[in-house]
Amino acid sequence: MSFYYVKALHIIFVVTWFAGLFYIPRLFIYHIEAEKKPEPAKEILQTQYKLMSKRLWYIITWPSAILASFFAFWMLFENPYYLSEPWMLVKLAFVLALYLFHYSCQIIYAQLQKDIIKYSAFQLRIWNEIATIILFAVVFLVTIKSAINWIWGVVGIILFGILLMLGIKLYKKIREKRSWEKSENIILKKDKNNVD
Repeated sequence: MSFYYVKALHIIFVVTWFAGLFYIPRLFIYHIEAEKKPEPAKEILQTQYKLMSKRLWYIITWPSAILASFFAFWMLFENPYYLSEPWMLVKLAFVLALYLFHYSCQIIYAQLQKDIIKYSAFQLRIWNEIATIILFAVVFLVTIKSAINWIWGVVGIILFGILLMLGIKLYKKIREKRSWEKSENIILKKDKNNVD
């Protein structure tokens, strides 16, 4: 019976961990985009994003990662036969990838807290999708529990990743077009006001 409580707690903290990993890159993107704002908006926005990132990272994301891992180890300790299952070994490889993603977000977080910007907003939009791909992989592996079908799953994940990248590029083009049209409208209004 205690196994199900441990499993429920593991799932809850996996969900909150992913919530943090999904949202932190968005805050990074907003922080970087604020760099282009005029003062005092730039300083106000970046100060706010630093505070939001710090709270999200240390109050939600890190504790969730630690607790999700703790309950996962507890389940494996109580049921070591899981480690002989091929699907579990593949899942653990994706979990390792998730830890690497988490660590890389820690590095970006530390840089932005010091106002060091090394990535563009577009690069981080692409980076943001890695957690989504890992989530899809893990959920399908845990649900299907087949190491043979994981090959097709990986192919599907790669195709899904390609679709995400194409979607991000399309979104970027739409944003650039809207920005250009907005700028053009402002210029036309100024010209019209100058004529009048």
